[in-house]
Amino acid sequence: MTKNMGTADRVVRILIALAIAVLYFTGKISGTVAIVLEIVAIAFLVTSLVGWCLSYVPFGLSTRKQPNP
Repeated sequence: MTKNMGTADRVVRILIALAIAVLYFTGKISGTVAIVLEIVAIAFLVTSLVGWCLSYVPFGLSTRKQPNP
């Protein structure tokens, strides 16, 4: 698993996950929407911590800067 997420991508995902958590814990979202968004938030956190996103692989995407040779 080669890392394919850059710093900005990881920070944005963490901020989105935190926003979803705040909405959930303040009661702004509930029910099925809350469950789906919590799953998305967990996926965002995991991928941000690992630095690798499975959905980027089939498309050959990478937001990570390539090191200079």
